[in-house]
Amino acid sequence: MTSDAAVHERIVRDVLATAATMDLKQSPPVVGQKVHRMLREMTGMDDPYHAIKAHFNRVALEMLPALSGNVKAASDPLAMAVRYAIAGNVIDLGITNDLTDNEVRRALDQVLSEPFVGDWKEFRRAIADAKSILYLADNAGEIVFDRLLIEQLPPGRVTLAVRGGAVLNDATMADAWTARLQEIAEVIDNGSDAPGTLLGDCSGPFLKRFTEADLIIAKGQGNFETLSEEAANIFSLFQVKCPVVATHTGLPIGTHVLVRSGSASATGQCHRQARV
Repeated sequence: MTSDAAVHERIVRDVLATAATMDLKQSPPVVGQKVHRMLREMTGMDDPYHAIKAHFNRVALEMLPALSGNVKAASDPLAMAVRYAIAGNVIDLGITNDLTDNEVRRALDQVLSEPFVGDWKEFRRAIADAKSILYLADNAGEIVFDRLLIEQLPPGRVTLAVRGGAVLNDATMADAWTARLQEIAEVIDNGSDAPGTLLGDCSGPFLKRFTEADLIIAKGQGNFETLSEEAANIFSLFQVKCPVVATHTGLPIGTHVLVRSGSASATGQCHRQARV
């Protein structure tokens, strides 16, 4: 954005002053939305993370052919695609701002050795039964790996939703097109610039898709934090990255999670799943 230390200081002071008046009982995506609206206003940039998002999209696209080959060769392609999609959740600049290309490659290379909690039987059943699937994307770069999973879902049934405005390194329509996801699914945006899915802040057309979907696949912690208590058929796919979510799920930081939320408690679900 800028290397001007004075600008950095002003931004930090203004954000801290605003944070001091915020209700910190709100979910992190609510707070994040407010902070990043301030950031865009103060910098005069519509998308301060544009360059780094483009970079990780390129890195992910370079990796895609090899990963796609691994999925096709796997004894269980769906399971392999899920693991890659969750591993891609490492590209989260809300957690770390110094993520390296090698760390991304390592996360994908070591995916099968990471601790995993999930209910494969219920997930497969939900996919088979669903006539309409709404896939909620998370970050740029990561969205390229989502392609691997979407390709394993029934063709013609998937709608991919991205953020309606720039926030952090979350994926927008431009990132979905970069990943060529329009080739395999309908792509829409949710009308919101929150780093999660705040239903009260989303557009009418998105809410219609949300309420009509037979199955919702929600990627990332932000979507989990905002949707874990919603009474809908939601499977959250994410990596546990912070102590708050670790406490909520009862799982260690670093765990890869595929958990059914909605009407059941996501915490209880996590405690009941077998580790594999």
